[in-house]
Amino acid sequence: MGRFITLEGGEGVGKSTQIRALAGELTVRGIEVVVTREPGGSEGAEAIRELLLHGDDDRWDARGEALLFAAARADHVARTIRPALERSAWVLCDRFVDSTRAYQGGGGGVTDADILALHRFGSQNLWPDRTFLLRVSPAEAARRLAARDIEGSDRMGSKPDEYQARLAARFDEMAAAEPLRWRVIDAGAAAPVVTATIVAELQDWLS
Repeated sequence: MGRFITLEGGEGVGKSTQIRALAGELTVRGIEVVVTREPGGSEGAEAIRELLLHGDDDRWDARGEALLFAAARADHVARTIRPALERSAWVLCDRFVDSTRAYQGGGGGVTDADILALHRFGSQNLWPDRTFLLRVSPAEAARRLAARDIEGSDRMGSKPDEYQARLAARFDEMAAAEPLRWRVIDAGAAAPVVTATIVAELQDWLS
C-alpha cells in the first residue's frame, strides 16, 4: 500500500535534510521510496519552479504565485505522485499544497477557499496521508538562513521577517485544525534525533 508523506515548515527548518534521512530509514526496511519536491518533481513542474523561485521579489504577486504553484502541482501529481502510489511506493514530498496555503495564503492573503478550489481542479484533491510540520525557534531559523545566504536565497527564502511570522502562524493553524494528519516535530534538536522522532511517528504503518 503506497503512502504519501509531506514535510512542511518555514525556511531553515531542515526539511531537505530530514527527507533524505527518512528515505534512507524506509529504504533499509525494504520500502520503495520516491523523494520529490515542490515546486518541481516532474519535467513541467520543474520548468515552472524556475519561474517561481528566481527573479525579483515582486516578480509575481500572491495570486500569480498561487496559480503557478497549482499548475506545477497538477503536473507533479499526474506524472510523479499518483503513478508512484499506484505501484505501492511511499512518496516523500518536500512541501505540497499546505505550503501554498501558508505562503500565498497566510503570507500573501489569498483565501484558503481559492487555493483549495485550485487544488480540487488541478490535482483532483489529492492529500497527504501524513504531514510533518518541522518547527524551530525564529532565532534558529534566522541563524540557518544566514548560513544559507552565503550561497544566495531564492524568492521565498528572502521574504521579510513579518511575512515569515505570518506563514509560521498559518502552519500552526493548519496543524491544529487537522491533528489526525499533522504531526508537529521539534526540528531544533540534532538531526538524527529529529529523524528518529519522525520514524517513531510512522510506527503504526511500519510495525
